[in-house]
Amino acid sequence: MKKGTELYSGKAKSVYLTDDPDLLILHFRDDTSAFDGKKIQKLDRKGMVNNKFNAFIMGKLAEAGIPTHFQSLLNDQDSLVLKLDMIPVECVVRNIAAGSICRRLGVEEGIDLDPPTFEFFLKDDERGDPMINEYHIQAFGWAEKEHVERMKTLTFAVNDVLTALFSAAGMLLVDFKLEFGVHNGEVYLGDEFTPDGCRVWDVETREKLDKDRFRQDLGDVVESYELVGARLGLSFDG
Repeated sequence: MKKGTELYSGKAKSVYLTDDPDLLILHFRDDTSAFDGKKIQKLDRKGMVNNKFNAFIMGKLAEAGIPTHFQSLLNDQDSLVLKLDMIPVECVVRNIAAGSICRRLGVEEGIDLDPPTFEFFLKDDERGDPMINEYHIQAFGWAEKEHVERMKTLTFAVNDVLTALFSAAGMLLVDFKLEFGVHNGEVYLGDEFTPDGCRVWDVETREKLDKDRFRQDLGDVVESYELVGARLGLSFDG
């Protein structure tokens, strides 16, 4: 598959056209960012680790019947994905209170959330990805009503699959964000699932093993990502 013109460059990934109009190449860079791009750093091996981590998770989700845009792993930092019309809305599930929900609601970090909470956020870095609801989505035409319902259903399905997967490996899936897009009228999981977009804690110590290590200057960011992958049965060699 030939890599063509760069279509888009985000904070940590770049997207390229291919010679197939229905397929794109997703390139995972070594860049790491936090706080809507205010904190940026290059971390050796991060692109490779996230690319392989994402391929592994997307494979597990596909096995569970969840439609994803992922097609194949091309090399250490590139994956082939289905071209989607992306919906500018992030779907967030929280199993344990952490991050922005603690700041917004004044609740203590670490509280188990039963049932898990679901939140929508508008993808808009300039405005800090504001929290929105289904009325906003419908009123401003960001997504079709049936697509919104499908996004919610798929997000909770992902949560069921991955909380069990991480739990079996001695880890807590604290929260995560997902992005979706549409291809031929059907909703697919897009973007990525890596420790950049979720929170993962050790079940015994509650040590943070995700991008909070970068946000909070805890160190060993990529090493922690590799540890999470290794616990799940993923090898980053070869």
